[in-house]
Amino acid sequence: MTGCNKKEETAGKLPHSRALQLKEQVEYAGGSIVSRTAIDSECGSVTLFAFDSGQSLSEHTAPFDALVQVLEGELKLTVGGKDITAGQGQSVLMPANVPHALEATTKTKMLLVMVKG
Repeated sequence: MTGCNKKEETAGKLPHSRALQLKEQVEYAGGSIVSRTAIDSECGSVTLFAFDSGQSLSEHTAPFDALVQVLEGELKLTVGGKDITAGQGQSVLMPANVPHALEATTKTKMLLVMVKG
């Protein structure tokens, strides 16, 4: 059985051993998508994103199961051809290797947790 090794340290990682308001840990930038990594290992990652309204990620697949938690705003996701709208406080589970895409219909902050199965 192989362990999960951390990848190289990334500038701007979240601080350890502190209570945090996650949506306050990443800021919006006009016309852009901003990300901030909390954890990055061979077994998965935890990343915060801030999307300006209308910003999107085109359809792609990932080798990890992924959980999107909307912290603020609203996302339109397409997972395996199915359209899903998720707002603040809602989560969407996306299975590994299934095509998915997303668009921020408003300014949106989300937490993305990817776990290798």
